[in-house]
Amino acid sequence: MKTTEKLDRLRAEMKKRNIDAYVIPTDDFHGSEYVGDYFKCREYISGFTGSAGTLVVTKDSAALWTDGRYFLQAADQLKESTIDLMKMGEKDVPEIPEYISGKLPKRAKVGFDGRTVMEGFAEKLINAADGKSVRLCGDEDLAGIIWEDRPELSKKPVWEVPLEVSGKSRAEKLSRVREKMKEAKADMIVISALEEIAWLLNLRGGDVESTPVFLSYMVIGDQEARLFAAKEIFSAKIRKELAADGIKIMAYTGVERYLKSCSEGKTIWADGSSVNWRLMNCMKKAERIIKKADPVKQMKAVKNEAEREGMIDAHVKDGVAVTRFMYWLKKNVGRVRMTELGAAEKLHEFRAEQEGFLEDSFTTIMGYGPHGAIVHYSATKESDAEIFAKGLLLIDSGGHYINGTTDITRTVVCGELTDEEKRGFTLVLKGHLNLQSAVFKYGCGGEALDILARQPLWDERMDYNHGTGHGVGFILSVHEGPQRIHWNAALNGKTAIEDGMVISDEPGLYIEGKFGVRHENLILCETDVENEFGKFMHFKALTMVPIDKAGIDMSLMSKTDVERLNAYHKQVWNALSPYLEGDEKEWLKEATSPLKKR
Repeated sequence: MKTTEKLDRLRAEMKKRNIDAYVIPTDDFHGSEYVGDYFKCREYISGFTGSAGTLVVTKDSAALWTDGRYFLQAADQLKESTIDLMKMGEKDVPEIPEYISGKLPKRAKVGFDGRTVMEGFAEKLINAADGKSVRLCGDEDLAGIIWEDRPELSKKPVWEVPLEVSGKSRAEKLSRVREKMKEAKADMIVISALEEIAWLLNLRGGDVESTPVFLSYMVIGDQEARLFAAKEIFSAKIRKELAADGIKIMAYTGVERYLKSCSEGKTIWADGSSVNWRLMNCMKKAERIIKKADPVKQMKAVKNEAEREGMIDAHVKDGVAVTRFMYWLKKNVGRVRMTELGAAEKLHEFRAEQEGFLEDSFTTIMGYGPHGAIVHYSATKESDAEIFAKGLLLIDSGGHYINGTTDITRTVVCGELTDEEKRGFTLVLKGHLNLQSAVFKYGCGGEALDILARQPLWDERMDYNHGTGHGVGFILSVHEGPQRIHWNAALNGKTAIEDGMVISDEPGLYIEGKFGVRHENLILCETDVENEFGKFMHFKALTMVPIDKAGIDMSLMSKTDVERLNAYHKQVWNALSPYLEGDEKEWLKEATSPLKKR
């Protein structure tokens, strides 16, 4: 069925219910960034396959909002769909609430599946339509009605993270949550974000590809806690251990009924960014609802000692795998036929050989030449480009290991480069090294640090249309908040970069139709010194993989740039050389040998 036919069917269902506009986000019932197949309604209706986007359909129009990572991809996939592409953050592009308000008459009806629209977004819809008496209808999943072969809800088995890996027991973590509840004078707290529940309970699942979480909700009181999930996903051993910690397992679908029955007169803490509209409406009888970020978000972002040690070890294993892949690529490009999909599979094979490897932490981005300019490019059988002995290959990939998660981008030189390619490669590298080497006062957020990565590009009046850094979860989502590095205060938030936070350092440059460059390491924030001037912080590189020196234009590198790269490469050699042999070790030695500034 074509996209236009799906839109026609959706509008027919809207007409039956007198709905003037219908909103289909990417979210599942928990506000997740990455979702299981059951929840991919926006992808099914629109044909756009990116991980971020919201579709709005009215009686006579349709529009899809997505961010800068997906502008090129969305423009291609929405051709002939009659859906307008709304480039978020660009000039004259309205936000979704303002767009809907402008399209609707007074007393219009806005529909959505209230389980997939978070409370915070619903409030914005109401506020934007102030004076029009807009009615919200979140009781029906219209996209699901027309999706004939919709997959079932996933119910993959749950497994436990060993205490020596997690560093803190679930009892300790629950105790910390209850301390925060007491400070906020909350009787109950509703946890809906899947990564938070998994981290809190030291459990992982398989309900979302590359994100080891399980579909669930938690409601925590001062003495007991209830976990709403499919009972069959837990082994008898795990059920017994949960019960010993005062956690009762209840049916996944029973959370709404439970909240309706127990919320009257209570003060309930519920984060509107991850608690959906339907759930929030189940708490109408509560005396007060505390609508702010729940404490688990910050707790899991600051890695404890065991998690830090695990992340360091996981990055050494990952560094060995990616370095072996780079050697294989350099040795074989131009000699044997290789394509983007084939190269991605080869990289997966190298990772799978590492002890403790679980799965890729996201679908590998393997973009050769012009495909590298598509920020979140995903090769298909139709687009799978052959890789030749010239130009640049952008590789963004990562892995989940039993003791940590990785995310790395390397731009590899496949052969002869143009001056433009070398210039772009070097400017991005300079910014990457600037940020990785930063020393900064405690209290700095991502907005204060972002300019370090962008300055070499801004000096040339160039930029990249995505954030510079995102948090990374511990065997969880590869994108984790609340920390972020972005120049835009509205997008960045107000979170200070804390000791123990892991964040990416990934500036880039994308020349449409030609090439893309991105250099990405994960970096760990640590305390530097505290003196009469205050407390200072620095970053420690976790990623241990060489930067391809063949892409560097030495005329653009300062003495400081060279010293920083040489120091990093020395760390890479020391970390990886004990695990490599023969030609691979010799290649690493050359790849990490010092550059000299003439």
